[in-house]
Amino acid sequence: LEQRFGVIAVARNHSFSGWDAALGDGDELAFMPPVSGGSGDHTHEIDDADSGNFFALTRVPIDVPAMSARLLRPEDGAIVDFIGVVRNNSEGRKTRFLDYQCYEPMALKVMADLGREIAANHEIGRIGIVHRLGKLEIGEASVAIVVTSPHRRQAFEAGFEAINRLKKLVPIWKKEYFEDGEIWVEGEWDDSVVQQK
Repeated sequence: LEQRFGVIAVARNHSFSGWDAALGDGDELAFMPPVSGGSGDHTHEIDDADSGNFFALTRVPIDVPAMSARLLRPEDGAIVDFIGVVRNNSEGRKTRFLDYQCYEPMALKVMADLGREIAANHEIGRIGIVHRLGKLEIGEASVAIVVTSPHRRQAFEAGFEAINRLKKLVPIWKKEYFEDGEIWVEGEWDDSVVQQK
């Protein structure tokens, strides 16, 4: 247990917290292993009315063209999308399917905070991030990030940063099913999330 303690993240009231944080009556605590990598179709969503940014979790296939149409503005000259898909192998083992689970209220909050920060730091129009949960078959999209922008470079840079940070910050876990068993895929938290005891 002592060897694993340093890689467990703790959250209080849907925000990352330190192990020594003071607790109040009614606080909600979550202890999370390393990450791996609403309405309508979404189980949870945040639609930022002012900025037009969009963040959601879903248990149905992700509709990337609808995301692009939702985010595109008349002044945009570029749409960049990143779609993470389920592949048929992992480290030499044949993958049958994946199962994604998460701490849903916090995952959506962290995803939205991350997206808003990226939008503020890049000269883009809008950003949308949707992550799929539940059982996914080979070839299905697990995550989609769509960035609209007046110019392509900023859109590419924002999308690249979004997927790299999402994999280390958003509390979503993946279980990989093989022909001969299954494992929870151990990822790696961002250094800002895990505090050593």
